[in-house]
Amino acid sequence: MTLLTLDHALFAAAPRGLRTELTDLTPAEFLDRYTRLAGPITLGEWTCSGTDFTATLEFADHLRTVIATGSPVAAMTSALYDEGYPLEILQFHQRPTAEGIATFVQCELDGRRGWAAAMAAGGAESTVRAMIACVGKLAG
Repeated sequence: MTLLTLDHALFAAAPRGLRTELTDLTPAEFLDRYTRLAGPITLGEWTCSGTDFTATLEFADHLRTVIATGSPVAAMTSALYDEGYPLEILQFHQRPTAEGIATFVQCELDGRRGWAAAMAAGGAESTVRAMIACVGKLAG
């Protein structure tokens, strides 16, 4: 799979509510605006086995490991809140593609709203990556 194929798959999987914002963007511009977001958190180590997952979140001055069973959304929302990022998911869209699972989240953080997206092999990782991208987009 090439980066261009992955870019196109994620771009093409966008939910209807986001597509109107995308009409004048190239897939590369889409990725820059919705996925490649530098922010206060990066995802370090990631493991997932069935419904159990472990995610290491890297902050500027510390690491936090999130270990959970079940919903990655609930676990990440709680961890982000504890770290001072009260992220609220307003819309959630997840779609399988030939390249992986595409996840799109529209979130609110401190009165700011925006969309972010991620692609990963599994739905849990894709969700966590999209949530972190949304913090990166809205925390600045």
